[in-house]
Amino acid sequence: MILITGGAFQGKKAYTKETFSLEEDDFADGGSCSWDAVYESRGIFHFHEYIRRCLEAGRDIGTLTEEILLQNPEIVIVVNELGSGVVPVDAFDREYRETTGRICCALAKKAREVHRVICGIGTVIKHG
Repeated sequence: MILITGGAFQGKKAYTKETFSLEEDDFADGGSCSWDAVYESRGIFHFHEYIRRCLEAGRDIGTLTEEILLQNPEIVIVVNELGSGVVPVDAFDREYRETTGRICCALAKKAREVHRVICGIGTVIKHG
C-alpha cells in the first residue's frame, strides 16, 4: 500500500497518476464511491471524505486499516492533511479530524511508501 498526503489542492492526484502510471479510471472517489471500492480499486482519492462518510453513516471503522491491507494491499491512497490549522468548534468535525489523523498514522506505519505533495512536488517521506 502506498499513501499520498498533502494539503488540499496541492496536486496530489496528478502527482500520483504520473508517478504510479495510473489512469483516472483506476481511482475511486472517496466522496461518492461504494463502501467496497476501497477494497477493489487500484487507487482512492479523497480518502478523508470516505472516512467522513463512514462516520456519518455510523459504520465501524475500527479495523479499516487492517481490512484495507488484507483485502487490497496494493492500493494507492490519496488523502488530505487535516490536522494543520484551527481546531474545529463542532464536535463531529473534531472527531472526524482526529479519526482521519489516527487512520492515516496507522496506514503510514504499515505502508510500503509514504509521499507528501506540496505545490505539485512530491517528497518520499517513507520508502521500503
